[in-house]
Amino acid sequence: MSGAVGSDKVVGLKSAKTVNGQDLPISVKGGTVSVGAATVVKADIKASNGVIHVIDTVLLPK
Repeated sequence: MSGAVGSDKVVGLKSAKTVNGQDLPISVKGGTVSVGAATVVKADIKASNGVIHVIDTVLLPK
């Protein structure tokens, strides 16, 4: 899912597809959102091509 996907929509998703076609699991525990092995540290930063959610880890494809 590319483009403007705000945190209000992200918390309802179970996974997100990366640009190379892989799925990353999304989980919410105690108000903390995780994507794969990363934790979202800042959400909903507007950019010219959508919305950015800052994570605390670099995610590399398998």
